[in-house]
Amino acid sequence: MYAVIKTGGKQYKVEPGTLLKVEKLCANPGDTIELDASLIKDDNGNIKTEGKVEAEVVEHGKHKKVIVFKFKRKKNYKRWNGHRQPYTLIKIKEIKA
Repeated sequence: MYAVIKTGGKQYKVEPGTLLKVEKLCANPGDTIELDASLIKDDNGNIKTEGKVEAEVVEHGKHKKVIVFKFKRKKNYKRWNGHRQPYTLIKIKEIKA
């Protein structure tokens, strides 16, 4: 059984027990959250278009640093900048059709 959920402007295919890094959510570690499922396929091959996915917030963190380097040749222009995107690690507990 799997479901397709949408969070943070992206879609993810999840199954029960899946660990997933999504855009940062406003929830504390240990909290249980419900996400809307846009598609659910069960073990028999039946497809449903609505449902809920129950997930547990495991932790918050930041991804690896991404370096942004701007450069214009012959103009003595160089700019270094770094960015670390925050994320929330969630564990899928149950898919409710």
